[in-house]
Amino acid sequence: MKNSYNITILGQELSVISDSEDDQVAEVVQFLNKKVDEILHSGNGLKTLNVAILAALNISEELLKLKGVNKELCDQLENRAEKLIQLIEDAS
Repeated sequence: MKNSYNITILGQELSVISDSEDDQVAEVVQFLNKKVDEILHSGNGLKTLNVAILAALNISEELLKLKGVNKELCDQLENRAEKLIQLIEDAS
């Protein structure tokens, strides 16, 4: 069920709709605000739009790294499962 949430990012209030639970939405907002604060406190005097873009880029980079790690782990598990299946078949 979709719920409507009023959130604040970079001092801007937004109304969003999400299928996620309340605590997950709050965690996402907190995570994004933390990234934004990290960039704001870097002391570069960036405009709001640039801060938002840099936060999106940083989060995207983290996501892509994690997807790569996840794929590697899945590939390793698949290879191990195939080896185990082969061992079981050879033992039969």
